[in-house]
Amino acid sequence: MSINPLPAGTTLGQSFEYGLDINTGTFGSPSWQEIRRMSGWAPTFPKVTQDAATYDDQGAPNEDVSGRGFAGAFTVQANRSQTTGLYLPEVEALVNASRRDREQAVVDVRFYHKPKTGAPHPTDAGRILSTVELSRQNTGNAEIDIFAISLAGKGSYTPIANPYAGVIGGAPIVSAVTPAGQAATKLVTISGSGFLGATAVKFGTTSATEFTVISEATIVATVPAGSAGPVNVTVVTPAGTSAAFSYTRGA
Repeated sequence: MSINPLPAGTTLGQSFEYGLDINTGTFGSPSWQEIRRMSGWAPTFPKVTQDAATYDDQGAPNEDVSGRGFAGAFTVQANRSQTTGLYLPEVEALVNASRRDREQAVVDVRFYHKPKTGAPHPTDAGRILSTVELSRQNTGNAEIDIFAISLAGKGSYTPIANPYAGVIGGAPIVSAVTPAGQAATKLVTISGSGFLGATAVKFGTTSATEFTVISEATIVATVPAGSAGPVNVTVVTPAGTSAAFSYTRGA
């Protein structure tokens, strides 16, 4: 039995490659706090249907999906401050919402694809207002304190652009700068990996005049002013700075 090969650059997704944030600000001016130490994220989007059958269906069922709800479940470790006794702020928000009513029982959350390496899925993300149910998962005599959380959407979720910059898994790597011999104001293509979220491209100590992150593996940059000859090119991301790559500038 033969197996069809996957396209180059394809990778198998991992179950932990999702992030979940809770808004500790207001809806109009959100302050997103990542929910740390969570596991088991399982969102669902249950359908709402309406009977659309007519005589043309000759007695067969015909239902239209008129809307989608939202539900989510996960677990989170109950980490506390030894100074104040309080949980982490995101856990405090979940605990408080689970014990209150009306608007105080509602949390504003967003979820998104968060890969270990490579580009995040641009639209696998959403925002939803949800009520919270919470229970202690472990109740034994010597177990980690973990909360089991269930979210129930108030209305449908809102698709959003993925907010994750994709900067995880170590410093970027520069493997090539082409074409050789480009002078100031000319474009070069920088190849390598880990470029998502890049904050600077430097030729020696001088930042590129402009640069565009095309993908996790490609940046197009404008060569800044400087003397002809060898220069070290580096890419800077929140995850670190690449090792220097030697490039020869033109006059």
